[in-house]
Amino acid sequence: MALPGLTPVSKWLLVANLVIFLIDFFSRKGGSPFGIINERLFFSVQSAFLEGKIWEVFTFQFLHANPWHLIGNSVGLYFFGPWAERWWGSQRFLVFYLLCGIAGALFFSLLMIGGVLPSSGISSRLIGASAGIYGILISVAVINPKERLMLLFPRIEMTMKKLALIFLGIAVVVIIGDNLVGGRPFENSGGEAGHLGGAILAYFLTRFPHLLRKKGKDAESKIIRPKEFRKRRGPAKLRPRSSVDVATASDVDRILDKISRDGIQSLTDEEREILQKASKPTKER
Repeated sequence: MALPGLTPVSKWLLVANLVIFLIDFFSRKGGSPFGIINERLFFSVQSAFLEGKIWEVFTFQFLHANPWHLIGNSVGLYFFGPWAERWWGSQRFLVFYLLCGIAGALFFSLLMIGGVLPSSGISSRLIGASAGIYGILISVAVINPKERLMLLFPRIEMTMKKLALIFLGIAVVVIIGDNLVGGRPFENSGGEAGHLGGAILAYFLTRFPHLLRKKGKDAESKIIRPKEFRKRRGPAKLRPRSSVDVATASDVDRILDKISRDGIQSLTDEEREILQKASKPTKER
């Protein structure tokens, strides 16, 4: 997987996470692990649902406990966020990301209330962008499961599908371990429940992308794979461009702009056909 160029929403999510962490970090007093922002905007079942602070299902997604927590989520967002954002389109990507975070909070609440998370109570805090990051990871894995990538550490190459299954497996093991053993290394079962919640919603939204699209003739549920949209090649350099070529180039530019704005899933059948034809090399005459 090639290094991505940062897309608008991914970039601003990274900036927002960093700025909020720094403000919170430097506002900590008396050895407290939490600053002024974290103390007011974290998620817990008690504060969000019993005290009416429902906005916490959004705000907790921008909070981090320590630099390593922030760095880990930032790395995931940097590598996979732009890929998913180009597929969804910036507006839908932001909605997708935030919904995955909300799903993480709700799944955490469900498992905690159901007694599946013995180390978590109604006042237990949930913070971090991880649920949204897991959602992005699962979305990329569903769209292009055979895409190969090299891990930063350890230096192992694997497919997106295998990477996603490993992360999901870890989450399940930690939750089960918290029930059977408890303590280290299973003490973050609440966080892993949030990860699973984001991942589950991401799977269904990616399998049925029309759920985040406008209704109408363009609304369909087919997953459009990146290989269907190879890099466009222009006409042969020595061959004069006809009026047909010019018209096609104009259409392709318009379609590429639409993909950049609204994502690949926004294309109609006719637009896909135009883009696929334009992606094929033209023979010289």
